[in-house]
Amino acid sequence: MSNSIKNKSNKKVLQKVLPFGKDLGWAWNFIYFIGIGGIGMSAIARYFAANGKNVAGYDKTASYITSVLEDLGVQIHFEDTLQNIPISFLDKDKTLVVFTPAVPKNHTQLNYFLDNGYKVLKRSEILGEITKSTFCLAVAGTHGKTTTSSILGHIMEPEKATSFLGGIAENYNSNLILADDKVSVVEADEFDRSFLKLSPNIACVTSMDADHLDIYGEKAALEESFFTFAQKVSNTLIVAKGLPLKGLTYAVNEDADYRAFNLKIENGIYFFDVQTPTQTIYDIHFHLPGKHNVMNALAALAMADVYGVALNNIKERLASFKGVKRRFSYKIKTDNLVLIDDYAHHPTEIKAVENAIREMYPAEKALVIFQPHLFSRTRDFIDDFATALSKFDEILLLDIYPAREKPIAGVTSQWLLNKIENEHKILTQKSQLLKDIQNSQAKVVVMLGAGDIGVLVEEITNQLKKTNK
Repeated sequence: MSNSIKNKSNKKVLQKVLPFGKDLGWAWNFIYFIGIGGIGMSAIARYFAANGKNVAGYDKTASYITSVLEDLGVQIHFEDTLQNIPISFLDKDKTLVVFTPAVPKNHTQLNYFLDNGYKVLKRSEILGEITKSTFCLAVAGTHGKTTTSSILGHIMEPEKATSFLGGIAENYNSNLILADDKVSVVEADEFDRSFLKLSPNIACVTSMDADHLDIYGEKAALEESFFTFAQKVSNTLIVAKGLPLKGLTYAVNEDADYRAFNLKIENGIYFFDVQTPTQTIYDIHFHLPGKHNVMNALAALAMADVYGVALNNIKERLASFKGVKRRFSYKIKTDNLVLIDDYAHHPTEIKAVENAIREMYPAEKALVIFQPHLFSRTRDFIDDFATALSKFDEILLLDIYPAREKPIAGVTSQWLLNKIENEHKILTQKSQLLKDIQNSQAKVVVMLGAGDIGVLVEEITNQLKKTNK
């Protein structure tokens, strides 16, 4: 594809991005978010705040994300009562309400807005409206989309792209990279079929493993949603080789339209070459561990190349990418202890983390601390979870984090523990975790999960630094 696609604007990066979503009329001076602390929701909240809108919202618990939003002047409360809604947000002609599907159906505030004629949109709908008038680069897939979209956002930042990310990019300490209004990078989330609200020009699909079966029921329905998403791509679709979709392919050490090869690791850094459909780029440096992250980098490279970014510029941006928080994030890295934090909550993701640890620390024992996320996901993939966790040297298992679900009879962490084929396994509690870690002989400790283990890891990090394990 020619560079004619490329946004050639030389305007200085704006402090406040020119507004996307003009089809909304921009009549809304007040934007109220229900579930504002969610990683995807908070990026949109930050976007509106940067555009000078009055932003407020509710979330179940306070977090680092909500504190950052509050520092930006966003009003947030943590109790679901009508009295907590700021009075200025009660004018239905001036207020737009945005909610996440993770909010329970009996939510008091949400039902008030729905019952009283407010304009109420799902997060996916507002993101679709925001990006509709842009040249949109969308990253989809059951795994890898947050890291891939963050890499792509970093590559596209000099191109003045505004990026809405599903994680906190270390380079920006943010899930929003704010620039102009001509080009957008978005994480296309398959949950609740959200990505079907987008209008992607260039897109990639990283993976199509079974997940979110509480929404889809069966893998075939999930795959059908990806087929529908692929049909929405107006320009170019890029897919990991082996997926049942038609498009440009990418792979590591396999024939593909975009091929990474000559991989080697030196001092914890990946070096590799890439063959594109038109040329070869040599000696790419990339700091994230694991071949799955080389695949993520390759997908981002392919999308940026199709868009029209010069390969040498892509190479420079890949070398300077620092990663995403909670994606193989080093919390402690000393000669006698390594503590890694990762969002992995699906068996495929757990396997990728374990492979990366064996690659980086082949001679060391590895202890995994895992908090299962959702009763339904634990039930649907119980044997796969057991197999993936069994590969670690030691396993500490926490109770299932329910998130939006009620308990399912018989689905417990004890059930999962019984299936793990490894003698060195313990069902533990948060209060006992530090002691259990200190009793372990493992040098490498990894904390995995999509629940509140992300908060717990900060406490454990501080305690271990004090005690040196």
